[in-house]
Amino acid sequence: MKKRPSLGAHVSVAGGLLNGIKNAERIGAECIQLFGASPRAFAVGRKSPDEIAEFKKARDKAGVEQVFLHGAYLVNLASPDSSLRERSEVNLAGHLAIAESIGADGLIFHIGSGKEMPKSDALDIVVEAIKRILGFVKGNASLVIENSAGGGQKIGSSPREVGNVIERVGSHRLKVCWDTAHAFEAGQIEKYDESGVRALVQSFKDGFELDNLVAFHINDSKTPFNSKHDRHENLGEGHIGLDGFKNLAKAHELYHAAWILEVPGFDDMGPDKKNLDILKSCFN
Repeated sequence: MKKRPSLGAHVSVAGGLLNGIKNAERIGAECIQLFGASPRAFAVGRKSPDEIAEFKKARDKAGVEQVFLHGAYLVNLASPDSSLRERSEVNLAGHLAIAESIGADGLIFHIGSGKEMPKSDALDIVVEAIKRILGFVKGNASLVIENSAGGGQKIGSSPREVGNVIERVGSHRLKVCWDTAHAFEAGQIEKYDESGVRALVQSFKDGFELDNLVAFHINDSKTPFNSKHDRHENLGEGHIGLDGFKNLAKAHELYHAAWILEVPGFDDMGPDKKNLDILKSCFN
């Protein structure tokens, strides 16, 4: 049994993919998340063979265990607007192709919201969209559904709802990333105490195969329980609190997944060594 999971963070790749590895080494990250293309645009550029080769070589040398990409914020596979859905599909396929090309484990993304559409109809649309994306981009890289903070008819706030999508798509390349802050903000878990964490793990098992959980976003919450607002905070500075992450760290059944920070950073420059050291200390 592993002594603890791989611990890491979202890292900047400004200036090139290689800088993602350099930033990982700077803060002591063992696993990373990065943007393969702009998160605020639908257009997806390609990476050169030289940049990809350089990244892979540096990753191997640094011993980074898992690499995930994060999708664009504009994506909404459930939108009532068919043109937005189409652009979302194309965008996600482009990001997934980058993930495959650099040897990443997968692409983490938010499903989106059906807004005024009945949720059952929105789910039907989402399932078919995911099937098309996985069919278009062949390979080993997974599409990884991230749980939502709820509100606005967003899809995927509960393990059962995420699991329903996975079951209906029927692909081994569809996985789960669970965000600690989103779950708290969505009203899925009020306290990360021992009983709360046990109930959370059981909800995973009830919703989907535990092996499908490949990553955690480890974030404290700037907003209260069931706020439905997605606002991350540094570890120990938010409404979850440091004891909550210490309790989560006792859940050995979750050690197979990569634990990735997406916190603002104590200098407001993104996940930093101080937050990662705090997370590592939760396992002592």
